[in-house]
Amino acid sequence: MEDSKSKSELVPGTLEMLILKILMRGTMHGYGIAQRIRDASADVLHVEEGSLYPALQRMLMKGWVTAEWAQTELNRKARFYKLTLAGKKQLGIEVEEFRRVTRAIESVLQPADT
Repeated sequence: MEDSKSKSELVPGTLEMLILKILMRGTMHGYGIAQRIRDASADVLHVEEGSLYPALQRMLMKGWVTAEWAQTELNRKARFYKLTLAGKKQLGIEVEEFRRVTRAIESVLQPADT
């Protein structure tokens, strides 16, 4: 049985934002995106394939990313994703909304005045 503190689930609606942010660094394949999220979060956030690839597909359909097949460093065929201008704009929108929601949550979590 896995310890519940060993890995955290993403807050609903944040996966696309995290993917867009990672792709700001450059073109990357799906496994690389998941690894970067894990590494950047100090191994707290784990993105499973069952969530990652449907999210990437949704983002392709919305025009936030493009994709093309190429060889990885290990000589394997993989789909590489690249952020579009629409994706950069969407990242700004997603980040602002996330910050608005987290400020609201912080307000609720503040100790009550007695």
